[in-house]
Amino acid sequence: MNQDRIEGNWLQFKGKVKEQWGKLTDDDLDVIAGKRDLLLGKIQERHGINKDEAEKQVDTWRERNPTNFFERY
Repeated sequence: MNQDRIEGNWLQFKGKVKEQWGKLTDDDLDVIAGKRDLLLGKIQERHGINKDEAEKQVDTWRERNPTNFFERY
């Protein structure tokens, strides 16, 4: 996927991400920049949950908010 598209989609959806995980900071969201692994790590760190729970939350959120903004690494 084109990097500009990923970044553009991320800018569009990061507000929704912050609504879901309110403890994430704007700086966190800038670092995450659409990278799923970084989002999972920051959710774990800020919300004090394990990786499995973070993945479950992200997967559930994505089902409710279908998008293609995550960059897979």
